Amino acid sequence: MNDVLFNVGYGHFLVLAAVLFLIGMVGVLLRRNAMIILMSVELMLNAANMTLLTFSRMWGDVGALSAHTFALIVIAVAAAEAAVGLAIVVAVFRGRRSVDVDKLNALRH
Repeated sequence: MNDVLFNVGYGHFLVLAAVLFLIGMVGVLLRRNAMIILMSVELMLNAANMTLLTFSRMWGDVGALSAHTFALIVIAVAAAEAAVGLAIVVAVFRGRRSVDVDKLNALRH
C-alpha cells in the first residue's frame, strides 16, 4: 500500500493537470455566473502551471529555475486578474443586481 503512495510519476501530475484544466474549461463554457467563470479561469491557470512545472522537472531544469520563475509570474498575474475581475463583478452587481453574464450588456457599444 505504501509503495503505491510513494511512486507518483510525471504522468500522474499531467493527468491531474489535464483534469483540472478540463474542469476549468467546462466551468467557463457552461456556467453563466461571472464569479464561477473567474474561478474556472484561475483553475485553468493553475493547471497550466502544474504542467509547466512537471515538464520542467521531467527535462531536468531544476537548477535553472526558469519554469519556477515563470510559474511565479503567472501566479502574480492571476492574482492581479482576480482582484481586477472581482472589482468589476462587484461594480456590475451594484448597478445591475445580477452577475449573470447573459444579462450583462453594459460593456457593449
